Amino acid sequence: MKIIAIGRNYAEHAKELNNPVPTVPVIFMKPDTAILKDNKPFYLPDFSQDVHHEIELVLKICKEGKHIDEKFAANYYDEVALGIDFTARDVQARHKEKGLPWELAKAFDGSAPISNFVPKSKFADMYSINFHLDINGETRQTGNTQNLLFSFERIIAFVSQYITLKKGDLIFTGTPEGVSAVKQGDHLEGFLEDEKLLDFYVK
Repeated sequence: MKIIAIGRNYAEHAKELNNPVPTVPVIFMKPDTAILKDNKPFYLPDFSQDVHHEIELVLKICKEGKHIDEKFAANYYDEVALGIDFTARDVQARHKEKGLPWELAKAFDGSAPISNFVPKSKFADMYSINFHLDINGETRQTGNTQNLLFSFERIIAFVSQYITLKKGDLIFTGTPEGVSAVKQGDHLEGFLEDEKLLDFYVK
């Protein structure tokens, strides 16, 4: 199982970090050790003083595929979840300045909390799904999949040109604007429509 993540897939998020809006999907990866399940607490790493939350919709790949045609790509995932792509923003900034990869800022242990999955058949329209993140009872990020720069099908087709997708692989599809630092003691709650799927603390 591998975790593939899409960067800058909401235009307003790209702009808030003064990044260009991409014309093709921006891809990075996380190892399976990044996964944090069952609403276990997230422990701040000692190598960063500026860890940001990024709430995202996550796809679970349901069958193997390579060179997938975009018109068939919807058949390659059948469940979705909420995830948080925790990012050590200070580490990322140092690497970006030198033109280096982001992995140390994105792929550290526990950096990918993920909720239970729900069937996509639950949603009438995959491109009208609301999701949001509350911290200490205050809404910090609000997103809707209608604002994706690259659709789920485009992402799956694009990634599969380079990397074979296998059953159980996860794709983090990008975060909306509103990212900010978390601190010890913060209570994070993630909602998919009105259903709370994430509920954990920062330690």
